[in-house]
Amino acid sequence: MGFLKSFFREVRYYPSAIVGLLIIFGLVVLATYAVIAIPYHRAIDLWRGSGNIWYRNPKNAPPKWVNYFRDKKLPETIDLDSRKQGVAQRKEKPLGKGKQIELTFHFNYTADEFPHDMVIYFYPTYKAKPPFVTGEWITPDGRKIRLGNFAVTNGFSFWLNQDKKLRSRIQRIFEREGIPAQIALLLDPDSLPKDPNVAVEKVARPLKGKYTIKLKFLTFEPDSDVNAEYIAYGGVYGLAGTDHLRRDLMVGLLWGAPVALAFGLISALVIGIATMIIAAVGVWYGGIVDDLIQRITEINMVLPFLPILIMVGIFVSRSLWMIMLVTIALSIFGAGIKSYRAMFLQLRESPYIEAAQAYGAGDTRIIFLYLIPRILPMLIPGFISAVPSFVFLEASLAVLGIGDPVLPTWGKIIQDAQSNAALYKGLYYWILEPSVLLMVTGLGFALLGFALDRIFNPRLRQE
Repeated sequence: MGFLKSFFREVRYYPSAIVGLLIIFGLVVLATYAVIAIPYHRAIDLWRGSGNIWYRNPKNAPPKWVNYFRDKKLPETIDLDSRKQGVAQRKEKPLGKGKQIELTFHFNYTADEFPHDMVIYFYPTYKAKPPFVTGEWITPDGRKIRLGNFAVTNGFSFWLNQDKKLRSRIQRIFEREGIPAQIALLLDPDSLPKDPNVAVEKVARPLKGKYTIKLKFLTFEPDSDVNAEYIAYGGVYGLAGTDHLRRDLMVGLLWGAPVALAFGLISALVIGIATMIIAAVGVWYGGIVDDLIQRITEINMVLPFLPILIMVGIFVSRSLWMIMLVTIALSIFGAGIKSYRAMFLQLRESPYIEAAQAYGAGDTRIIFLYLIPRILPMLIPGFISAVPSFVFLEASLAVLGIGDPVLPTWGKIIQDAQSNAALYKGLYYWILEPSVLLMVTGLGFALLGFALDRIFNPRLRQE
């Protein structure tokens, strides 16, 4: 307790250390929340998109908060599911062996831009003969547009922009070719350009107000039933946006925190402690033991670190834990042994070491109770400062395609963005969000590490 009080008493004189501690504390809170709110197996299922769980999300949609910086607001996704209570008005009446079902959806459209696409998913229940549907679209100004009529089979979805008959009807209504359905159905007729050479998408604006979708079903079996879900895929989504697979990037950003911290902290701690112990053993026993440790260190220092990790990732395993194990194995016999060896050589000649030998202290006791504790404070700033390098290493390997294929990480998000030309397409959020988190993580540990170096190293203290 006395050590902690002294430590925090010293830290308060270094604003950089306080800022670093706040950043690290925020990262720990973020990592803890991610693990609790999204358990590991749930996070893996979400990131893999198991069971097509992201079908309601738009593709490559920036976060909602971008609308605060835009004059023309992008639309949010509209999801109306008749299976949910109170979403759709439902009317039924018997008709022959089956029944007639009418589903009516209402929604207000207030955005300044058009949605990316629109689809109606159908969920029928029947044995032999599928239900038949007739759809109608009603605009705020009372115009009615027939969507189509067709049989509804299991797994059937009606993508409005891909239906040739609907496109033909839109062409006849507006006397213009090539207007996408998601624009034509929401289009303000007064904004339609008179010049046929002008692209509708560039000048048209949506008609704001209350829209209605009427779906009339005919079933032909006593127990037959049907539900529908209308989705208008918006231009923004959530706090972090989505990627090319419709995944919510917030899952990857949240789970990237515990992965990055675990990789960085475990690697830095194990390597720092192991390096110190090996250096102390070499110095104390000297002779062939010290020579062997130094030769292994010198050989290891000239080995190509990154190419070896890449080879392991390609030929052995891309598991995060395998990469961590190899990283620790290659880093234990590193340059740190040389630094610790110089410190231990000075301590070995200290009077209290000679006194311990005179009292009959064994080699193990001297190493772990007399040598190592004296320079243990020097391990702390080195350990803190080393964490960002391992965090960036994991992210760099993921960007190179050697990251864990299962875990959602910051580096994997950047690699996906790079593979899908995010910058070329203007999807800057896709790269900036994980990059900023990586930079903030490095900044937090660097600020704290530099301050701790001044605290524990008297020669660096300010006068």
